[in-house]
Formats: sequence, structure tokens, C-alpha cells
Amino acid sequence: MRLGASLVLAVLMSAGLAAQSNPAYIRFSPGATKGALYKPDSGPAPHVAVLIIHRTGNFLTHIGTTELAKRGFLVLGMNPRSDNNEAAVNFEDNALDIRSGIEFLRRQPGITKIVLFGHSGGGPATAFYQAVAEKGLAYCQAPSKLVSCGSNLANLPRADGIVFVDAHPGVSVNGLRSLNPAVIDEADASRLDPSLDPFKTSNGYSLNGASKYSDAFKTRYFKAQADRMNRLIAAVQARQRALGGDNDVFVVRRGEGARLMELDPTIHHATMKPQRLVKNDGTIVTQVIESVRPVGRSTAQQNASFDSTRVLTLRSFLSANAVRATNSLDGIDWCSTNNSTPCAVQNISVPALFTAMGGHYFIRDNEIHYEMSASPDKEFIVIDGATHGITPCTACERTPGEYSNVTKNFFDYVASWIGKRF
Repeated sequence: MRLGASLVLAVLMSAGLAAQSNPAYIRFSPGATKGALYKPDSGPAPHVAVLIIHRTGNFLTHIGTTELAKRGFLVLGMNPRSDNNEAAVNFEDNALDIRSGIEFLRRQPGITKIVLFGHSGGGPATAFYQAVAEKGLAYCQAPSKLVSCGSNLANLPRADGIVFVDAHPGVSVNGLRSLNPAVIDEADASRLDPSLDPFKTSNGYSLNGASKYSDAFKTRYFKAQADRMNRLIAAVQARQRALGGDNDVFVVRRGEGARLMELDPTIHHATMKPQRLVKNDGTIVTQVIESVRPVGRSTAQQNASFDSTRVLTLRSFLSANAVRATNSLDGIDWCSTNNSTPCAVQNISVPALFTAMGGHYFIRDNEIHYEMSASPDKEFIVIDGATHGITPCTACERTPGEYSNVTKNFFDYVASWIGKRF
């Protein structure tokens, strides 16, 4: 059942959000698309608006809505038509919701510039939108794409800038790297190749502390993940042909919890080059930046459970969760999917800020996004000790309060970056 406008606004108010900026509920079309508009409590009327949105996430109360509003920006937190439902995702149509948000913000008094804020899975979503807005349908209808966009994405209005916030390379890539490649039979996921099982101590798994896999195992593992993804793609495409293009349920067992970089912190643990790091006291140093993330604790039991099963549809799998590859770490065909930050940033020219959280595992990925970006005005910054949610990583601390200022540091930097350009 869908909530009416007054009821949703009451829910937002009861959450204590009105104390910051009295958000107004905004209803879009279709009805599942919705937003919360935050205005500064005081100070001059804003001329820059920030749009925060994800592929499926509920961003009506995203931390950035209040933090950016109190720094003088008009902020629209949006939920797309597929919020909280991965099986409902038609990724290309997310761009229609972003267009609605941009058009709404352009109509607000005094607004002259709009900045997209792509956090986590919002990174590939906003990057895809801006790439199509700048390059047109040729970008999303390229022959290399697993799914082609429709003509309804023609003539999208451009944003003026984009902030990538610990953006992942795509749920397609996350899905690839999370697959357990030891699965021998998709119809019976209990059948595993023991030589590829990441939860066997003989392969490098540790029950206590960090796992340590050999280079030979990692090479075989990353290739096997790509091989399994390619088999899944072929199976889905065959099923679609058999159904005459119709849709159906598609289940991926052992599709979560086998991301090797979570178990072995030596994988994608640091930047390749010296980069800028915001320390807790607000100073900025340039160095090779090591992630301080804690070790993931996935187990064989969890990987065998329903919690590691992805329940999708044929369409949502191909549209947002699939990517061609020969190696899951560095042999990815970035532009085989529209859900790809690395592909999209090569087609974006507006100012772009790439940020990574020092207490998470997307530091190297965001350095790659920065390196691949075509924007002539681009920056990359890492926030020391920040979690993926832009809060202090207390589990990463060596002394209490070591990362206590990360939220303030991050949003101060973003506000300064926007203010210098717009």
C-alpha cells in the first residue's frame, strides 16, 4: 500500500527531521517516485541545489540532506520507482526519475545550478544519467550493452556538476565480485569445486582474523567469478528468447558474501599513487592511502544460507546486475552494462569530485573512477577513518575518537568544492 502525501510527511516529521530544515514531501510520477525537499533554516536563499538519489535506496533521510541544507544548499532526497526492490529495477528508467528531480529543482526560485550527489549505488545511477544527458542515446544504445535504453531518454537536461561519494563501480560489478565461483551446478548450489571454495582454510580462509589467499588462488578465483557471471548471462538471455522477450523470476544462489577483498584486506587495500587524504583534524596530506577497514566476517554457513541468495528477474539481472568480464578484479568489460561508473565517467565533462571513505573497501575503485574521468575539472579525496555511511568507523580506531570529525570534514569539503565552482 502506498502512503499518501500527508502520511509520508508525518512520518518524516516524526523522525525528527523537521528540526533541521522542515522537509516538504514531493510526489513525482509514477507514484512510487518520491522526494523530500530540504531548505536551509537561515541565511541567504540558495542558488545551488543538490539532488541525492540511488538505484533502490531510500534517500529521503540521507545524511546529506540535512548536512548540506545546513551548509546553505537546497537539497532534494529522492527515492526512485524501484526503491527497496532490486527485482523491480529497470536501471535505464532510473534516469527518468533523476530527470523529474532536476526539472523540479530548476523550477525552484533562485536556483541556477544543480549538482548530482551519487553515494554508493547512487554513483553509477547519477553517472549514467549525466553520460546520457551529455552524449545522448548513442551512449546507452551502444551495441556492446547487455540492455539498450529506450528513446524516452532522449534530450535529458544536464546537471552542472557531480559528487561521487564512495561510489561503487556498479551493482553489476559488486554482484560479479560477490559471486561464489565454486558453484558447479546452478540448480544445486550445494555442489562446489573445493579448489575454488573461499571458505576452506586450505585455500587461505581464516576463521579468526584476516584471510590470506595466494596469488595463484586469487588469479583462478577472479577468473572463475567472471566465468560464472558469463554463464549466468547466457542462461538469462536464452530464457528471455524462449519467453519471447517476457520476464520471469531469476534466482542466483550463493550470489552474496564471497567478495574476496572483504575477507583478505590486502586486495584493493590502497591507492596506487599518492592521493589527498583528509585527516581527522581537517588537515590534508598527500600519500599512498591505506584503507583502515576492518576484516569482513563472512562464513561458509552464511554463504550457503538464503541470505546469500539474490532474488531478481531476468530483466533486473541484465539491466543492473550483470557485466561481462574475463577477470572480476581487473578484466571487466566496463561498458557492457549501463550500470557502470567507470564507463560513464569517460563520457562526463562537468566538474566532478570523487571521494572515498577510508574505513571501507572502495578506495581503489574510486581512484580508478577518478583516473578514467574525462572531466577537465576533477578532484579525488579520501576521508580518513570514514565508514561507507560517512560516519566515524569506531571499529577502525586505535584510540577513542580517532575519527570523530569525519562527517563534518566530508561535508565541509563538499560544500567548499561546490562553492568554488558554482
